[in-house]
Amino acid sequence: MGKLKVGVVGCGSIANHRHLPEYQNNPAVEIVAVCDIVEERAKTTAELFGAANYYTDYQELIQNNDVDMISVCTPNYLHAPVSIAALNAGKHVLCEKPMATSEAEAKDMIAASEKSGKKLMIGHNQRFVPSHQKAKELIANGELGRIYSFRTAFGHGGPEGWSADGKKSWFFKKEEAFIGALGDLGVHKADLLRYILGEEVKEVASFVEGNAKQNSTVDDNAVALLRTESGIIGTLAASWAYVSSEDNSTVIYGEHGIMRLEEDPVYSMIIQYKDGSTVNYQLGQIQTNENQSNSGVIDHFVSSVQNDEQPLITGEEGWKSLQVIIAALEANETKKNVQL
Repeated sequence: MGKLKVGVVGCGSIANHRHLPEYQNNPAVEIVAVCDIVEERAKTTAELFGAANYYTDYQELIQNNDVDMISVCTPNYLHAPVSIAALNAGKHVLCEKPMATSEAEAKDMIAASEKSGKKLMIGHNQRFVPSHQKAKELIANGELGRIYSFRTAFGHGGPEGWSADGKKSWFFKKEEAFIGALGDLGVHKADLLRYILGEEVKEVASFVEGNAKQNSTVDDNAVALLRTESGIIGTLAASWAYVSSEDNSTVIYGEHGIMRLEEDPVYSMIIQYKDGSTVNYQLGQIQTNENQSNSGVIDHFVSSVQNDEQPLITGEEGWKSLQVIIAALEANETKKNVQL
């Protein structure tokens, strides 16, 4: 079997910092094409990563018969159209999060994947963080006994420090982003909680604000209250207004102890037991915008295509996590709890 040939649609920060370098480091892959509506950006990216072709129209990239798989790294409103077109053209798709801007779009993506028999994976990298994987395993093994509650947060100073277009970024435009910090960061945590706790969210309440960024038409601070099927309750906070340092921590409160994830700079997991004892785990650092190592997402996607296996975060999984966030938007608008 020759190398898998990949094309990347969208040459912004996530493509240049995560997808392309990780494809480049994967010996099973050859980067053959990139696409961006800004021609100069597409050309520069192609040169940087040794892609033979660059395009400004994603339809042209998708029609390239050399391409086996595609990463969708566009603004959110294009995730579904590009993914569906690529799946229909017989390409495997890795799509950035949030996977879509509505239930209809998400369902259409899942249907396109099923019809074409090609993989659809959503890039929820929090599942690949070593402390999060360990937490899932320990909770499933009953290490904390019954789980009562949690709090999780994902916040940093905002996309202007990270996006290719800075303060003019699509991230701040509702018609292109659909949703702000809640979709950019909150959806990661919805996915993480579902993964770690091993159960679905059943009810959501929320407060969603745009109180920190000028010239923005999306939310930048959101707090959601979640209740799972077994009655675990907790908070999920997403923010673009944590101005000094990033917060990506999760705390799980159980019958036998408290598990603290990605809260301490040295120990990525700390368990404080009811009897007063503490166990510290050093399990490798989480990804931040400043500290880029291998996210695990790209390698997992490549291996699922190579071995014809179901990826860890299918379209269905991506939708279940997005559903929590869409419910939070609805709860804020209606001022009523939303049942899932």
